[in-house]
Amino acid sequence: MKYEATIGLETHIMQKTASKMFCACKYEYGAAPNTHVCPVCLGYPGALPVMNEKAIELCCKAGLLLGCEINPCSKWDRKNYFYPDMAKNYQITQADEPLCLGGELEVDVDGEMKTFTLERIHQEENAAKNTHVAGASLVDYNRAGTALMEIVSNPCMHSSADALAYLVALKQIMEYGGISDCNPEKGQIRSDVNVSVRPVGQEELGSKVEIKNMNSFAFIQQAIEYEIDRQTDLLEAGGAVVQETRGFDSDRGETFSQRTKENAHDYRYFPEPDLMPVKISAEQVEQWRSELPELPAQRRERYVKELSLPEYDAGVLTADKIISDYFDEIIMKADHPKLVSNLVMGKGMSWMNEIGQAEYLSIMTPAVTGEVVGLVAKKVISNNAMNELVDILVERKGGDPKAIVEEKGMAQVSNDSALEGWADEAIAANPKPVEEYKAGNTASINFLMGQVMKASRGKANPGAVMQVLKQKLDG
Repeated sequence: MKYEATIGLETHIMQKTASKMFCACKYEYGAAPNTHVCPVCLGYPGALPVMNEKAIELCCKAGLLLGCEINPCSKWDRKNYFYPDMAKNYQITQADEPLCLGGELEVDVDGEMKTFTLERIHQEENAAKNTHVAGASLVDYNRAGTALMEIVSNPCMHSSADALAYLVALKQIMEYGGISDCNPEKGQIRSDVNVSVRPVGQEELGSKVEIKNMNSFAFIQQAIEYEIDRQTDLLEAGGAVVQETRGFDSDRGETFSQRTKENAHDYRYFPEPDLMPVKISAEQVEQWRSELPELPAQRRERYVKELSLPEYDAGVLTADKIISDYFDEIIMKADHPKLVSNLVMGKGMSWMNEIGQAEYLSIMTPAVTGEVVGLVAKKVISNNAMNELVDILVERKGGDPKAIVEEKGMAQVSNDSALEGWADEAIAANPKPVEEYKAGNTASINFLMGQVMKASRGKANPGAVMQVLKQKLDG
């Protein structure tokens, strides 16, 4: 019997707000534990929450970016559970009336365009961070109460490739929209992964297993693949899949049982009595809509249609918003898209991997990079010399590109007399390729050109060299 998997994702994203969701405490990643806390986020009796307006705006903008309907009236609920990461013993969230309804995300999965639909996006508060050490568990409440939104997909994916493409696209959109930095290492994007398996053709979904709190896309892929295989093996052996919550052991590449899965009624949801409903006017929604930025797909299309970049270049450049913004700034100064793309994707990304993106961008600013590209465009230096120039600038942590070109003697030679001398030497020293060229094998000229470039130590202008050689050989 053949089986098919069904996958849904609940993705939690920390929003870029100056303060927490229901109090004025700020959140600072890496701050000393329990230093950004107050009676509200510590759940002291009598402390009252106050809504963060910016978080509401960011959640709704995220919904608009994903094609959601903005709920004109949503409300707050208490999700009750006892665990050290929630001092109040309940979480303020949205159960049945979320801010955003529906929505979809169109993504490229291995060359095939697929549309994955959303159920909802709701606003809530984050939990604290638990750290488990030998013989104890430590709790840092700095993160407790930070603004967190949950993007819930429908069970509409069927492979780990689907899930990865969905998450990558979602992360890019949230970054481009200014909703979140989505840094997995800082816990700013985490997903609960729901996986079920059923016989092909069966309408009813199989028993769902939830793999909790995963912040690595690679581990999510591994966990999905392992869980599909585990459930399939169980069913083929005549067993049954138990609805439960599982964790993922990244060292062993396996999921493991944690507890029997709770249902909604286990959390005893009830309306939050300390907060009023959120009412959003159509005028406010349209105002937010007018403020939405250019998205990755739109930017890729612009790069291809307006800048004539290959689709591959457009895809690489827009994969990271910081890189894409950097590229756009350079284009405003240099106006040579393909040259800029070659530099950024080649030598630029190589150095970013070596010294870090932030340091590279602080050295090779858009102005400096634009000047380097301009030297190539004006044929002052060759492409090889451009790469050497970038190396020198990075190693020196800055400098004047033109001064370095002069200092190192990197300028291309276009002087006719010098080129003719090198060409004459190459022709005299290599009679065989000369004969082959004159006999009709035009590719032989490339060997002669290589000899000229060697004699000039790479300084000769390739286009001028080719022109001089052709004049001499065809004359």
